[in-house]
Amino acid sequence: MALSFPNIRPDIFTIPALHVGSFTLGPFPIRWYAMAYIVGILLGWRYAVSLVKTPKLWGGAAPTATPLQLDDLVLWLTLGVIVGGRTGYILFYMLPLASARASLAADPLELFRVWHGGMSFHGGAIGVALAIFLFGRTQKIPLLGLGDIVAACAPIGLMFGRLANFINGELWGRVSHVPWAMVFCSPHIATYADGTCVAGPLPRHPSQLYEAALEGLVLFLILRAATHMGGWLRRRGSVVGLFLVGYGAFRISLENVRMPDEGFQHLPLGLTMGMMLSTPMVLVGLWLIWRAFKGPLATAPDAHEPA
Repeated sequence: MALSFPNIRPDIFTIPALHVGSFTLGPFPIRWYAMAYIVGILLGWRYAVSLVKTPKLWGGAAPTATPLQLDDLVLWLTLGVIVGGRTGYILFYMLPLASARASLAADPLELFRVWHGGMSFHGGAIGVALAIFLFGRTQKIPLLGLGDIVAACAPIGLMFGRLANFINGELWGRVSHVPWAMVFCSPHIATYADGTCVAGPLPRHPSQLYEAALEGLVLFLILRAATHMGGWLRRRGSVVGLFLVGYGAFRISLENVRMPDEGFQHLPLGLTMGMMLSTPMVLVGLWLIWRAFKGPLATAPDAHEPA
């Protein structure tokens, strides 16, 4: 017998509308997905600060960045996640589909309505990489070293994001009859989907929870073991590489139980868009790990060292 999806409202609470004369601003619903971004970014930021404040992780060398620099980096990363995630979704999942292109042509403002859903992890990762590049250049910080700090924190945000996907009843898995399979339908899902449950009445894998566990918790523990037991923060680019390999491998494997995105169900060789975008991550990650362990250990940053 399939499990029933919990009837959780997508919004946690609503900030009432503000009335100033004839002008009304709001109301503003605070949704689980937005809260996941906020909590993930805040916890990731504090974890990053704890890394640079722990001298033993750096083996006597100076940390790549200071706590104050990380404070400034948070805004850059937030913009990178939001702008990159939305842009990636449009490029990877909307523009390839004729129906989506027609919808955007009829209503171009949909490009900016992130509250309607539609964020891509791979686009967000590109946005974060660009933010690290720009910030590192302006601050003259070694880019791969800065990337290692960010990569060590990234699974925290991923875990909360996938949990929010589950609460929203989106990105569900393929039809299954495992004991924990779930019917992704509830009054709140139907309310937000024009009275219907798009996942249908059949039980499915709760793939969002699989991803929260593997891409979030397990990957975080793997990276923590590398930073706190293996001294990987002294090998610039190694933690970035391990993150890319870990995320890519977990995502590729979980695509076998996750329902392919609408319009991408019949790609060649049984591939999914997630598999195709994650495979280069694994390859680049393996190269970064090889490069990091082939080279010397990082030392204290030199004033003349290129970022």
